[in-house]
Amino acid sequence: MEEAVPFSIVSTVKALSGALRGDAENEAEIIREREKLWFKESSAKNLRNRDFLSPNTVLTTLYAGGEVPCDVLSGIRSLRGSDVLPIGATEVTAEGLRVCVDRCTAFRRVLCGIMPYLRPAAQRQGCVLINCPALHTKQAVPSPDTLALGQLRTVLIADHLGAQLRRQGYTVSFCPALPQESDIVNFLKTLGIDWPTVPVSWTNEDREEKMKKALENSTYRDREMERGKRRSRGEEIEGEKRGIKEEVRINLKQVVQDEDLQGYDPSLGTCTVQREALCHLAQLDSATADFPVSTATALHVTSCQDEFRQQQTAMLWRATGATAVQRLVICGPVKTPGVQMNAAQYLQLRKAQMKEASEMKYGDQVEGQTWDDIIRVMTSATVRFELLSTVHTSPVTLDVQRDSGVSTKGPRGGVFVMYNCARLHTLFSSYEKGVEQGLYPEIPGGTELDFSALKEEGEWLLLFNYLIPFSELLDQSGQVLEHEGGGARVNLRTEQVCRFLVSLSKDFSSYYNRVHVLGEPLPHLFNQMFCRLLLLRALRELYHSALDSLNLPPIPQL
Repeated sequence: MEEAVPFSIVSTVKALSGALRGDAENEAEIIREREKLWFKESSAKNLRNRDFLSPNTVLTTLYAGGEVPCDVLSGIRSLRGSDVLPIGATEVTAEGLRVCVDRCTAFRRVLCGIMPYLRPAAQRQGCVLINCPALHTKQAVPSPDTLALGQLRTVLIADHLGAQLRRQGYTVSFCPALPQESDIVNFLKTLGIDWPTVPVSWTNEDREEKMKKALENSTYRDREMERGKRRSRGEEIEGEKRGIKEEVRINLKQVVQDEDLQGYDPSLGTCTVQREALCHLAQLDSATADFPVSTATALHVTSCQDEFRQQQTAMLWRATGATAVQRLVICGPVKTPGVQMNAAQYLQLRKAQMKEASEMKYGDQVEGQTWDDIIRVMTSATVRFELLSTVHTSPVTLDVQRDSGVSTKGPRGGVFVMYNCARLHTLFSSYEKGVEQGLYPEIPGGTELDFSALKEEGEWLLLFNYLIPFSELLDQSGQVLEHEGGGARVNLRTEQVCRFLVSLSKDFSSYYNRVHVLGEPLPHLFNQMFCRLLLLRALRELYHSALDSLNLPPIPQL
């Protein structure tokens, strides 16, 4: 059977806007950029009497006195479309034009065909290289002890972006490859990051030589400046030690001008090529060796402190003849007031706090491999949510005092999200035990249920604010890559999944604390119980899908 097209908030708002404009299309065009025609409601209070609102300010701009013609209202009520939510009722009030969705129909359609809502709204094609400068070898391979917290943030953002873009259909590769079984690789594994590796004996000298020759022969080589700054014999010997027998200077400003690139630092000038830059370029060349040029994009995920250096590297790569589109994902600093701390110390602190909080809550149960795995995943969740929940261009401030602790239930961060995901596992374990004991029948097919039984305000809120919009949320990073302008920087809104999950967990927790889902085993109560179980089963799958984009496995119980 062919899968139904999922409802779309964006498509519904577009259809409502088209229907509202009617004959006033010209006037609507005037205000379209300045003001939205419709607002999707999200608060529990407003959702009690409306799902979409076109404010009076819009109505008075479109129609004299704000009087919406009857044929326009009729057109709104009769809106149809495979991805347009079914319209139930409309009403003109003092606030504006209210629209309510036919909720019973929406519940049935979504909960009887949930899969399209759990994946990105569109599948895309193309190749993306995610480059993380923090992991490139400088004097030595980076280690957990030399990795700063700001650099750890860039690695986590790179990992999250890779997971999101792969789900949208992109072919994704990461740069640089790291030595197998190195301390940094094992450290990243504890955070659930599977970074690409190469054998310890592997070298990239051939590609470094290739990059060196490409720059030596580049049309952007500034030979005049080289001749004007001839070095003494001693400096030449020092240069040989760094792997460059002859000083090579590249005019980066000319690269930017010739390629008509926007958003690059105007102070980019002429750059002397160092061995470190050659290693970086060789890794980029290696990682994109199999990429088709026409669809390749390189995302350099770097800290704001290293932005200028990465712009230099990007232009050097361009000067070698590389044609991939290059964008910079710039990450703000991570602050730990009053404390100096590296990535290894930070992870160690959060793990100790997580173990301590678990022991306080669960006592002597906290022992053995199962609990070790739970604490590892919960620690990873804590770290990811702390470093990913803020807009990536903004700074993050961490509380790293030893006695501050990590709450296992407080309504913030990764632990709270994982706890609520585990509550759903516990609920369905209890239901399945009830089925085994003969208390409850199996959940029937959705077509046999009456979804008008879902009347509790939290039920519609969970469907309308989370289940329906989720696929569009997963699609946003790809949309930005495809449609945002071509400046140096790109904002991929990497905070959204974490924020979505925290908000979902608050609303789910409030609902779950209020509603007794598994009722008495009485036949006349089964319809409502089954409808609620279908809703919560869909939420459980949503949690799994969202956590998967953060490379976090769900915890079966807590």
